[in-house]
Amino acid sequence: MNWLRPLAAGGCRVPFGAQHLTPSCALRAFAANPQNKVAEGVVKLQQTKAQLRTDEGKKNFILKTPKGTRDYSPKQMAIREKVFNTIISCFKRHGAEVIDTPVFELKETLMGKYGEDSKLIYDLKDQGGELLSLRYDLTVPFARYLAMNKITNIKRYHIAKVYRRDNPAMTRGRYREFYQCDFDIAGHFDPMIPDAECLKIVHEILSMLQLGDFLIKVNDRRILNGMFAVCGIPDSLFHSTCSTVDKLNKATWEDVKNEMVGEKGLSPEAADRIGEYIRLHAGGLGLIEQLLQDPKLSQNKLAQEGLGDMKLLFEYLTLFGIADKISFDLSLARGLDYYTGVIYEAILLQPQNALREEPVNMGSVAGGGRYDELVGMFDPKGRKVPCVGVSIGIERIFSIMEQEVEASKEKIRTTETQVLVATPQKNFLDVRLKLISELWDSGIKAEMLYKKNPKLLNQLQYCEDTGIPLAAIIGEQELKDGVIKLRVVASREEVDIPREKLAEEIRRRLES
Repeated sequence: MNWLRPLAAGGCRVPFGAQHLTPSCALRAFAANPQNKVAEGVVKLQQTKAQLRTDEGKKNFILKTPKGTRDYSPKQMAIREKVFNTIISCFKRHGAEVIDTPVFELKETLMGKYGEDSKLIYDLKDQGGELLSLRYDLTVPFARYLAMNKITNIKRYHIAKVYRRDNPAMTRGRYREFYQCDFDIAGHFDPMIPDAECLKIVHEILSMLQLGDFLIKVNDRRILNGMFAVCGIPDSLFHSTCSTVDKLNKATWEDVKNEMVGEKGLSPEAADRIGEYIRLHAGGLGLIEQLLQDPKLSQNKLAQEGLGDMKLLFEYLTLFGIADKISFDLSLARGLDYYTGVIYEAILLQPQNALREEPVNMGSVAGGGRYDELVGMFDPKGRKVPCVGVSIGIERIFSIMEQEVEASKEKIRTTETQVLVATPQKNFLDVRLKLISELWDSGIKAEMLYKKNPKLLNQLQYCEDTGIPLAAIIGEQELKDGVIKLRVVASREEVDIPREKLAEEIRRRLES
């Protein structure tokens, strides 16, 4: 063996090639030399330390979902599926197509679209030259999709997860990962007709879900901007002032005013003038007429356009028969930068009682508005595609429905199984397998127990536990007679059905 280079005063030498080894490998090479007991000790110490570090990591690891996320049990998923089906059926009833987009976008696509909420966007680590972010909502990706594919006319819905680096409030349905259910109409149409349909959709969905009393607040960004202008707010502060006004549903007017003055730089006089408007009692056509006659707003072109369209909107809502659930509210702002016209938000109301004279706002369950300039921000030539849409706050709805189910002790079915193939006989596994295959091939949702010789009582108990309404029982006599004994689990009624007519009879009974 060749030995090179004396090491330190002890004269230890490195085997040829060991100079290219990693430090740990080199130490092992030194330890292989009987003369180097020190290196051998160091190797053992390193191995012991690494093992201790691994064991310590295992002890400290807590098995949980990330902050602001959750798992869903079969029971919870059954509730969610019911809600999704209700919403999708409404979207389809109004003629919407469905699309999907990537869960992450180029960071540049999302930045500058959400105002102060841009800080809540999740950025991804660069993995190959592109700066990426998880989508914050479904609206901006939709606008990007329209511009990229040169689409100028579409009515679409999109149900997918979005991500926000927010402070979660799990019991109130606020998460960092959550679903949005969006319906949007893109294209050049006559004023307020698509906007009215979006509000009709919100009304239909909340009515079908039977969540209790609700109210849909509406306003218009043009009215807000006109109001800010006559109150002496500079154009450069419109968006930030809007974001502050949007907090009125969660904070007092004094808190909002202090933020306007202390953080946004508004004068106390300007803030007070805004307060006079946004604290006007919400209403409908009466408030619109009052503002149309307002000495200051009547001189602002933008405000007059917004008020004119708001009046037209209420005429259409009256024709739809839903105007009694709509409230024109000047305090509604919606802080996202991309809104350009009508904005709206649906809230659930807790009923009044002896201690409360008016219903209490239980939180927002839907929101949306018009965004006529967002697509143009992505188009190379700046071509605009007017859009209006609504997003259903599905997570808050889920939370409310889950609480109602828990309170009522309602039993929720987590499967759609229509019939259980059962037998009282031993050694009938092949007979059951053949029968269940026939049912599956006929489109019947069927199950059987995964045992060769299950007891009949256990099979019927499984039906009761899981809510399976029917049991198809086959024994020696049924096999000989070419029939199946069909049992209604709830009533325990039994009837013999010719085997070839079993699937038809199952459908008939379930439909009736």
